[in-house]
Amino acid sequence: MGDLELSPAEFQALYERLRGHGQWGSDDRRGALNHITPARLLAAAREVQLGRSVTMASPLADSAADNPEPGTRNMKHLPGEPSDVAGLSFASDHLVMNVHGDVDSHVDALCHVNYQGTLYNGVTPGAVTSQGASVLSVDDARDGIVGRGVLLDIPAVRGVSWLEPGDCVTAADLAAAQRAQQVEVGPGDLLFVRVGHRLRRQELGPWDVARSRAGLHPLAMEFLAERGVAALGSDGNSDTAPSLVDGVDFPVHVLAINAMGLHLLDYLQFDDVRPACEAAGRWSFLCVVAPLRLPGGTGSPVNPIAIL
Repeated sequence: MGDLELSPAEFQALYERLRGHGQWGSDDRRGALNHITPARLLAAAREVQLGRSVTMASPLADSAADNPEPGTRNMKHLPGEPSDVAGLSFASDHLVMNVHGDVDSHVDALCHVNYQGTLYNGVTPGAVTSQGASVLSVDDARDGIVGRGVLLDIPAVRGVSWLEPGDCVTAADLAAAQRAQQVEVGPGDLLFVRVGHRLRRQELGPWDVARSRAGLHPLAMEFLAERGVAALGSDGNSDTAPSLVDGVDFPVHVLAINAMGLHLLDYLQFDDVRPACEAAGRWSFLCVVAPLRLPGGTGSPVNPIAIL
């Protein structure tokens, strides 16, 4: 991967270029979601032709090599147990999870990444305390992330089942996928990039993804900036590991969240939407992403729905 590595100076120049792209004023807290205008949302609604909806989230996962802090769902009350309410009883449960784990589907808020002493749009890291984020929290997306979704299937274009850990998706790969799938990524789109992470995990078992995973090359973020993409999702976490930038781990997180104001949707699954798109003969759809109402939250579990 040596020829794909960026020096710290090259990465910093890329960061400065992307940070200056698509600014919406010093008080902006929505970032690239500003690309989703009412007109673009109305156009996205016209993507619905079959009346079919499919999930792009994975089920809550058990403990594994890539999931040392698994989410837990415990039953608090069974419907057959005695109840304080006359005439009926309830089933109830309790959920605990690490929102930013390496398996469960989630969305990252714009307060998630501190780089060189600032959060997105120059907000100071002190805006996030032990009580949560006073600005840039996931609650800024409380009205939903709704727009035209586009799925680009990189392994299919390369003729492989998945990208091996450590491999990366380049801007040329994204452009090739557009041509092969006859779809164009445009302003306000929610871009989903399949690297085959989920399929590899299913076929070969979990591994330490913190050390080795497929993702996007940092320079591929220029492809998104040029097209006005509103959010980015993947079946991995969009970042290649090991990092392609010396001294900067998670360079795509830095560029997407901190520089561009892009909400990232991590560890999705495309096993349902990919065959649906193939059957429909198109790779775009209306997409509805509804984070939980978590004022102060740095992210949220999420279940993106593709509607074809």
